[in-house]
Amino acid sequence: MNKIITFTVLGTVLILLALNLFHKEKPLNLAQYELKQKYAVQPSSSVDHSKFTILQEQFDTPQEVTEACLTCHNERHKEIIQSSHWNWERLAYEEGKGITSVGKKNVLNNFCIGASSNEQSCAKCHIGFGMGNNTFDFENARNVDCMVCHDGSEEYIKGSAMAGYPDRSVNLNNVAQSVGRPNKINCGACHFYSGGGNNVKHGDLEEALLSCDRNTDVHMASNGINMSCVDCHTADKHQIKGKLYSVSSTDVNRLNCDDCHGAKPHHDELLNRHFSKVSCQTCHIPTYAKENATKMAWKWSEAGRLDENGNAFHEEDSMGNHSYLSIKGEFVWEKNVEPEYYWFNGQATHYALGDTVSEFPIQVNRLLGDAHDSKAKIYPVKVHRGDQIYDPETKLLIQPRLYSESKGDSAYWMDFDWQLSATAGMKEVGLPYSGHYEFVETEMYWPINHMVSPKEQALSCEECHTSNNGRLANLDGFYLPGRDSNDWIELLGNILLWASVAGVFIHALARFFKALSKNEVESEDIKYD
Repeated sequence: MNKIITFTVLGTVLILLALNLFHKEKPLNLAQYELKQKYAVQPSSSVDHSKFTILQEQFDTPQEVTEACLTCHNERHKEIIQSSHWNWERLAYEEGKGITSVGKKNVLNNFCIGASSNEQSCAKCHIGFGMGNNTFDFENARNVDCMVCHDGSEEYIKGSAMAGYPDRSVNLNNVAQSVGRPNKINCGACHFYSGGGNNVKHGDLEEALLSCDRNTDVHMASNGINMSCVDCHTADKHQIKGKLYSVSSTDVNRLNCDDCHGAKPHHDELLNRHFSKVSCQTCHIPTYAKENATKMAWKWSEAGRLDENGNAFHEEDSMGNHSYLSIKGEFVWEKNVEPEYYWFNGQATHYALGDTVSEFPIQVNRLLGDAHDSKAKIYPVKVHRGDQIYDPETKLLIQPRLYSESKGDSAYWMDFDWQLSATAGMKEVGLPYSGHYEFVETEMYWPINHMVSPKEQALSCEECHTSNNGRLANLDGFYLPGRDSNDWIELLGNILLWASVAGVFIHALARFFKALSKNEVESEDIKYD
């Protein structure tokens, strides 16, 4: 018994000694440490705008605020007028179309479909004043809204269906005197609530990012480095780095993780080699919609049901989200969603007004790239599926007129008549309408870039390299170890394995016979001595 205790204690001591001798601390990631230091202190303005005399005058219209801004920032409006935030379009090359104009002006989606004929409502997220219809003057500097991006009072808000004008409750003087560097809510006021509510469209951009912990997002966490949007999305002459995948076609001015972290952020070279074909987001954003649900499906075909009194109504799901709205149809929401995964080379195609289609479901934006594309990587993607109105004779997706202030103006949200809505909408965008419509299935793809998890929560190797329904089970065109089987690769692997075993065995035999031979020689020497 004493011997057992003695050997147990001795064995434990030896194990602990071995662990102490051979354990190696992971080296400090100095590059990441430097980044944390860089963003630990947020920049602050040395200018107090409340002391400027011109900003202390009474402002009766928001245009007067813009004019006051331009007395100092006297050429900035020219930069704004060249930006896609202002123009809602940009020239770009698109596969199959060549050089074309792409943006909110002409690209359709499968949420609220499109801005055309609905500018009065959609302009709530335009950086200008007075976009009530398609006659908006994009050259008029007075229409530039400086406050929407630079307000620091958190008082500024665009009015609902007010063509981009601020809500009537906004004190323009307070806002004008508090302007500064854009903060999270300046960007989030549009990007968090696009599509008609919090986290509706993106799935990884929502109001929780205004004050979240590291489990939600390591970059924007209040208990972390608390970065703002513009720390990454920097701007040169108001041309902001990073482009929205839903309306941009070319791989130009994208914002990438390696812009800050470099192409070799890990100390493990095997992980770094993954970077050539796997985006950082794939491993580091295992789920999205972590705090609030996001809309995953939208069926316009179910819209138009009214209650017994002929009034519009709504229903809610267990999470408190609208599962049905008379004006919009039926929705499916999900929370803590695992992304789908696709190859993406930074280029995309988009459905623009007037494009004819014959394949279904219609991909209103298609991410380009495959396993054999040298520029393509695997990306996590939110796929929004639904149906929307379509002309089966012209083979065009229909831009309906949705918004109006009153009934009798052909707007679906007031009159609940698809025929009137389709006729008015297509007339306004100058496209033919046969008078017949149906609803067809559509898909839209949103690469996931935000809600980065702590490294401890990153995907494990087994979540992809497995034959049992792994994360990448539906991606084809390449060989993935652990997931796929290949007779030739397995044969080569077995040959190498058994060759290694045979090599070790032969080497051991050689050592044995060499030692035996040496012993025999030494025995003969002793014998003769």
